[in-house]
Amino acid sequence: MSEPLRIGVLGAARISGASLIGPARATGHRVVAVAARDRSRAEAYAAEHGVERVAGSYTELIADPEVEVVYNPLANGLHGPWNLAALAAGKHVLSEKPSASNAEEAAEVREAAAKAGTVFMEAFHYLFHPVTRRLHEVLASGEIGELRHVEAMVAIQAPADTDPRWSLPLAGGAVMDLGCYSLHALRMLAPWAGGAPRLVSARGGQRAEAPGVDEWLDADLAFPGGATGSARCHMAYDGLEMSCRIIGSRGEVLAPNFVLPHRDDRVVVRTGDGERTERLGTRSSYTYQLEAFAERVRGGAPLPLDADDAVATMTLIDAAYRAAGFEPRPRSC
Repeated sequence: MSEPLRIGVLGAARISGASLIGPARATGHRVVAVAARDRSRAEAYAAEHGVERVAGSYTELIADPEVEVVYNPLANGLHGPWNLAALAAGKHVLSEKPSASNAEEAAEVREAAAKAGTVFMEAFHYLFHPVTRRLHEVLASGEIGELRHVEAMVAIQAPADTDPRWSLPLAGGAVMDLGCYSLHALRMLAPWAGGAPRLVSARGGQRAEAPGVDEWLDADLAFPGGATGSARCHMAYDGLEMSCRIIGSRGEVLAPNFVLPHRDDRVVVRTGDGERTERLGTRSSYTYQLEAFAERVRGGAPLPLDADDAVATMTLIDAAYRAAGFEPRPRSC
């Protein structure tokens, strides 16, 4: 293995245990520092997860010469500002999605990444798991024929009313937290669809207790080659659904949980010849992601995600918001 990455974590978010701490431990990378708004929280987090030390602030962590990679799992509205700060400090950045609050801010992050010359990636971890790779392989093989339609649905039960995902100033909403996966999954089918999809229409519902914040949104898309797509999300659903179904002229392929494949690693292929279920392994998609990111940082290996991709996704998110009667998310700073 090449030299371990030296990673600093912004915030003491619970998601980091699964999205970064565990994968770093599994792959031999170092989490050298963590910072939080409340130092006592950072100290407790460091003790729980074996982080080497606590930084006094986000700014102090970013300035730390030993930190070469900044992982940003903060609330959505804080992605853009702290991504910009980390890039300005010459750090590599692995940012939770979306990379910014809106497309304008995402473009600024892209410019900062180009100026820094470091690696910037939005953490669409699902793309690195064999489940998603297999969806693409089945489509590319021609087994299900030409792409006709794709349906992606990402839905969870409602977070607490106090959760920042319901905060408009913090760039909350169902599309920002969940629908970004649906839209991104459709965008990734461009090689087999004649190009990237365009938004046709969208409709959504507002969270009653959070004016301007979407509780759910459905977007209809069209590809240049004639295929259509449905990207749906719901943040107050009666259960959990994270499915992607790709329909071709001769069959279909389904991933029951493409976002969290470690919970359900099935890929189901249905054609005129019958149905089969493949299992692709329950190793975490976050672990695959960190491996790929490290290979880019250490060896220059190609990545399927970069700052250009982040801008394209954010542009589609903004368009879906406008079409459904919402405003794009405001900048937090």
